[in-house]
Amino acid sequence: MTSIDVKLPAALASECGGARHLALDLDAEATLRDVITAIAQTHPRLARRITDETGNLRRYVNIYIGDDESRRLQGLDTPVTGHDLQILPSIAGG
Repeated sequence: MTSIDVKLPAALASECGGARHLALDLDAEATLRDVITAIAQTHPRLARRITDETGNLRRYVNIYIGDDESRRLQGLDTPVTGHDLQILPSIAGG
């Protein structure tokens, strides 16, 4: 087992009781998909905000694994062990 720290912005903290960090205990070979599955089990509202009905990341959500955006890596199949994660929704305005 390994502990993964997931950092959340204030805009998503309300979906998990105000928490800005989630500590997840996952297998050593865990992927981003495993992280999202663990989030869905404990914070389903947060999972619905970051994934669509098919389980893919919503287009406006970016998840950074270390310093790299997950879509530039292996997407949901990116290994996460040894990295902190940060979930950032895109912000638009004008």
